[in-house]
Amino acid sequence: MPNAPYWVAGQAAHGGRELVVTGPHAGPAGTTTFATDADVERAVTTADAVRHEFAASSAAVRADALEHVSRRIAERAEEFARLITAEAGKPLKWARVEVARAVSTFRWGAEEARRWSGTLQRLDTDPAATGRMALLRRAPRGPVLGIAPFNFPLNLVAHKIAPAIAVGAPIVLKPAPKTPLSALLLGELLAETGLPEGSWSVLPVPDEVAGQLVQDPRLPVVSFTGSVPVGWSIRDAVPRKHVTLELGGNGAVVVGPDQGGEQSLAWAAQRIATFAMYQAGQSCVSVQRVYAHREVAEDLTARIVQEVEKLRTGDPADPATDVGPLIDEAAARRVESWVDEAVATGARVLTGGERTGCCYAPTVLTGVPADARVSCEEVFGPVVLVEPVDSTDQGFARVNESRFGLQAGVFTADLQVAFRAARVLEVGAVVIGDVPTYRADQMPYGGVKDSGEGREGVHAAMLDLTVDRVLVLTGIDV
Repeated sequence: MPNAPYWVAGQAAHGGRELVVTGPHAGPAGTTTFATDADVERAVTTADAVRHEFAASSAAVRADALEHVSRRIAERAEEFARLITAEAGKPLKWARVEVARAVSTFRWGAEEARRWSGTLQRLDTDPAATGRMALLRRAPRGPVLGIAPFNFPLNLVAHKIAPAIAVGAPIVLKPAPKTPLSALLLGELLAETGLPEGSWSVLPVPDEVAGQLVQDPRLPVVSFTGSVPVGWSIRDAVPRKHVTLELGGNGAVVVGPDQGGEQSLAWAAQRIATFAMYQAGQSCVSVQRVYAHREVAEDLTARIVQEVEKLRTGDPADPATDVGPLIDEAAARRVESWVDEAVATGARVLTGGERTGCCYAPTVLTGVPADARVSCEEVFGPVVLVEPVDSTDQGFARVNESRFGLQAGVFTADLQVAFRAARVLEVGAVVIGDVPTYRADQMPYGGVKDSGEGREGVHAAMLDLTVDRVLVLTGIDV
């Protein structure tokens, strides 16, 4: 994608400072430019100017635009998938899944835009309010600054843009500097719609300009997905803004003793192996910790190792590749150092444990000290640890020891255990019978503790981007 334009108030533009996008496997994926100061100002000014017009636009205008984008992504799906693979090093099989999810995310945005209506509330429950009724609607808080990460360069951009358009909130989107090309290609599709000027912009900007955008009072909402330190620093910097944060995770799985059957244990092992390593572990809900009841732990661990060793590593452009490189060599070196630290303090490597350039071999550990960084921090790499526990409740306690709380998975056939997990686990979602990596794009998604605050998932994000507005009607014969 040579010299891709960025998008200012819906118009293509080029700046003077080149940004070469280099993928971790095949080298240069394309070029673009950083937005000029004048274009950044134009994007913010037009977003501020159009906010009332866009909020008042019809549901049909917004839904039709979102439907168009969904349809056009589907039509250009292979182009998007190969671009994601080129810039992010994501295996093509997983890039295709991401594109399919983006199609769904925009489709859900269109459907939710059409359903986005008010509700009536009777007020005559008290005699003093006889003849009164309230119409409850939600109004946009104002223009949104969306900041997206590198690991899902299309679908997490979709999760910023689709809800904003659905509610009529202008958005200025900053893609990750390592992977901006997918978002810029998405801009081509948005430019084909009839959305008003200023309702959206996609701007690659340096970190210092992003900091200025965070501070700009004309962007009263900041929606950030990324690292924990950056996320909380944004909230601390602008305490009077509405800030939503989708931050790190430390995805845990608890496997109960009722998974001892051949078929169920095999399923658990296969799902754990796949979703600990997919995308080289660069997902905030990747499986990182497994706590297996002692009755099944030895068998499960052996099965996980077998499944991990079946995974094919190599060229991410090969549709058969399961695990590709990390985003850059620095990330791979960090994972390597964390595993080495754990081994030095008593952990055992059951498979993997080797780095080659940007690639780190899919790795299974056991005997990991609880204070090792691969256990208590977000490794964001293809590493999973498996430890025995004496009960599912002990497993739940181990899950809750983490300072993160995004999602957790529990493999159990016991309904009581399932409901207890939902009650006691300090996470945003509990997935029964599967790994924490499962996410449906329409469901509320987000965490607690250091995993952030606020929720994504199209409808949930629409609620987050808006506030209640009440119209009280008087003298109504109800």
